[in-house]
Amino acid sequence: MQIDLKGQTAIVTGSTAGIGFAIALGLAQAGASVIVNGRSQATVTAAVAKLNELVPGADARGVAADVSTAEGAAALVEAVPQADILVNNAGIFEPKDFFETPDEDWTRMFDVNVLSGVRLSRSYLKGMLERNQGRVIFISSESGLNIPVEMIHYGFSKTAQLAVSRGLAKLTRGSKVTVNAVLPGPTLSEGVEAMLKDQVAKTGKPIEEVGTDFVRAFRPTSLIQRTATVEEVANMVVYACSPQASATNGAALRVDGGVVDFIA
Repeated sequence: MQIDLKGQTAIVTGSTAGIGFAIALGLAQAGASVIVNGRSQATVTAAVAKLNELVPGADARGVAADVSTAEGAAALVEAVPQADILVNNAGIFEPKDFFETPDEDWTRMFDVNVLSGVRLSRSYLKGMLERNQGRVIFISSESGLNIPVEMIHYGFSKTAQLAVSRGLAKLTRGSKVTVNAVLPGPTLSEGVEAMLKDQVAKTGKPIEEVGTDFVRAFRPTSLIQRTATVEEVANMVVYACSPQASATNGAALRVDGGVVDFIA
């Protein structure tokens, strides 16, 4: 299968590192013009430089904007008024006891993980429908189906993304525009590495081994019994953005390693 996205403009929010950067890289490798986004101009500039180094001749540029705010989302839209592909990847997570999680943490989780995608989809989806071409992807999580007791507020936000993506897909009925959600499981991104760094220091084990220990202890239903790589998640996203995925719409595409224990 040869995925060709030449002539397509793709925005990937939260793409200076981790899964987001891997998605931006995969889209650039498929020929798309990629917009890298992050909150800091320094990290955006560094990510664009890295992308151009990894994909010689890539058409990549950056927009620094905090898409968790209305002002930041508007700034991104002003800088890039039209897009063929929108990947709503910007997100945060934090393990936190439910009884110690204040209102502002719930609000912050909702603003970053949910409202960022709502605002940008509202801005870009209409144009896609008018042109009868486009892809919108929400990066949700298996935690949206399998709510983790150690971060209920995160699980709630990822379930909300599934509701939004399915609802938006219904607006595309009869068109060539699709809206889907991708659900990674435990993935060895920089954020997860940071979460596990104390365990690495304590045990002296390599990060990959500590990641495997985490999966086996906290996600025992995993069938691959390890963390996924960011590239494995990005592969699914690039496919969902491609012409080959034209009959995939309103779906929750799992890249969870089999963590969620049901067959649907």
